[in-house]
Parts: sequence; C-alpha cells; structure tokens
Amino acid sequence: MGSMELNNDELGLNVLNHGSNGSKHEHRFAQTRYPRRSSRTVYIGGIPIGGGHPISVQTMTKTKTSDVEATVAQIKRCEEAGVDIVRVTVNNKEASEAIGEIVKRVNVPIVADIHFNYMFALKAIEAGVAKVRINPGNIGKIERVKKVLTAAKERGIPIRIGVNSGSLEQEILDKHGYPTAEALFESAMKHVQISQEFGFEDLVISVKSTSVPLMIEAYRLIAERTDFPLHLGVTEAGRLRVGTIKSAVGIGTLLAEGIGDTIRVSLTDEPEREVEVGKEILRTLGYAQRNVEIISCPTCGRLDVDLFKITEQIEDAVKDIKKPMTVSILGCAVNGPGEAREADLGVAAAKGKGLLFRKGVPIRYVPEEDIVQELLKEIHLFEPQS
Repeated sequence: MGSMELNNDELGLNVLNHGSNGSKHEHRFAQTRYPRRSSRTVYIGGIPIGGGHPISVQTMTKTKTSDVEATVAQIKRCEEAGVDIVRVTVNNKEASEAIGEIVKRVNVPIVADIHFNYMFALKAIEAGVAKVRINPGNIGKIERVKKVLTAAKERGIPIRIGVNSGSLEQEILDKHGYPTAEALFESAMKHVQISQEFGFEDLVISVKSTSVPLMIEAYRLIAERTDFPLHLGVTEAGRLRVGTIKSAVGIGTLLAEGIGDTIRVSLTDEPEREVEVGKEILRTLGYAQRNVEIISCPTCGRLDVDLFKITEQIEDAVKDIKKPMTVSILGCAVNGPGEAREADLGVAAAKGKGLLFRKGVPIRYVPEEDIVQELLKEIHLFEPQS
C-alpha cells in the first residue's frame, strides 16, 4: 500500500492548528505528584524496598502451597505478567515442607506468609525465602519471638508487620471501640516495638483495611510518624471490577501523595490479574511504564470509524510487548490530532481513514481497514528513548 498525500482538509484533521510544527516531540503528560516520602531501605532478595527505589508490585499465590507444581506454575504466570515479589502461605506442615522446592524453581523473591506458628517461620527462613510476613506479638512466648527474629537477622531477611482492620487485637479494639486509623497504627507499633527490643529493625509495615478511607488515614499516620518502608493494599477488595476500583482509589491516592514503597492489589481473581492491575496503577501515576500503554477516546456521535474494533485488536496484539511507550487511538477531528501527537505513536481517524503520527509528526494517511496493521508495524519499529 502506497503512502497518501497529507492533505490537512481531507479528513477534517487540521494538523497545523494543533500547536506544533512537528519539528520537536514533547510529551505533555508531565506527572504532578508529591515528592516520595523518605524511608529506610530493606532488600527483598535483590529488590530494594523504600529509600526512593522503584515501587514494586507483589501478589500472593492462591494454590495449596503443598501442591508444588500448581504453585510454581502460578508464580511463573505472575512472572510473565511482570510481578516483582510473590507471597506464599506457609500455614501447615505440608506447606512448610514444600516451600524450599518452590523457592528453587522460580525467579522472583518469595515471601512466606505466617500466622501464629513460629516453627513454620523458622522452616521458611531455612528454606531460603526472601522475607517473612509475621506479627511478632502473635507467635506466643518471648523465646519464640527471639528465635524467629534471630534467624531472620542471621539470614538478612526482613519481616513485614501486617496489620488488618479485621484482625486487630481485642485489647486494642476494647480501647478504641472499633477499627480506627489510630488503632491500626497502635497495633503495628506494638509489633514494631517487640522487634526493636530484640534489635531487629529490618521491617516493612502494612496497615490494610477493606475500608478505603480508613486505609488511607492509617497509612498517612504511619508515613508521618515512622520511616519504615510501607506495603500498600486494600485488603479483601473484591472481584476484578470492584476490587480494581477500590485498589486504584486507595493505593493510588497514597502513591500520588508520595506514600508507599511496594503494593499488592487483593482481588478475588487469579494472581496475575492482581499484578496487571498493580502495574496499571503505577503506570497511570507515572511510576512505571514497562509495556505499551494504549490511550483511546471514549467515543461519541462524532465517531466515523469502528474505534471499538480497532482498539480491541491493538490492545490484544500488544499485551505481551515489553516496550515502554504510549500509543494514542483517537476517533475524531476535535481531540484526535492533538492527542495523537502527544503520544509516542498515534492515529487520528475520521471519515474512514486515519492519520498516523510518530513522535508528534504526521507521517501518512491509511484507510480504516489498514489502521491496525500499519499501527502495529510502527509499534514494532519504534525505539523508546533510553
């Protein structure tokens, strides 16, 4: 197919009236957000958390940990989705015996999720996990606490103190009446104090809730009063649609304020969906861009092409392309040229044709039926700036 002459009036796409002469591509999507909160750094395997390092995305396996094959397969799918850290429950003898084999067969740091039983924590540490999620105040006698903290310190393994509004200690609930931000803060600091009494400072803290306003308020308190790295999450957020919205609002609000060092989106869905949503939250706020980002208009009565089909085909074709770039797909002459030129690649479509842009410069018209093919060709040829 040959190139078509660039006639500004042919599609009603008045390129010259959208602010740029095409000589220089400047991305207008500058990110406005608070400076990142200053916090100490801990290492989960080789991944630094806090201290201004990139915000990492976590998930948790949903298989029975004792089923090594199923658990490893699930972690591998999460690796493909771009996960940074994976948490695995170690809740019984069979799980504690399986965790070592799981650690050996995957390529991401594994966090052991422990509740109450200190022996499982010791076995997980011995098996080579990169972090333990356990609340020191919940594992009984001081001797047990000391054994876990000593083993973690000897291996250089951090501990995440994870407080949830649904499982606060009874004495804290009695004091506050119901879960409040102060109650979550107090519970977390109780476990921090126990750790510090044994000289253990390699801590990450989370104060999760199913209530987004409560979760936001609690994390703000922790952020203001401590310098520990923070693991953000809205717990039991729900299925994909509702859970994505709740997580985006809660996690996104805090990240936009500079609060948060690692995140986990909790969904009643496959863990790789959690990773995808987490990545999208980071990308939306400008904290990460590792894949092709599609920008498309919501459409209206001005639409003259099948933008739904075009966008769906492009999204499906690029979902596994690991290339940090933006692709704008717009369907009318009002916002189309301006938006298309702001992306790395773009198409502004009208009247059965589309005008392709590369780094803000209009390059050629293509018929509607060739838009997907031609845009994909440009995506594969595009070289992101280093």
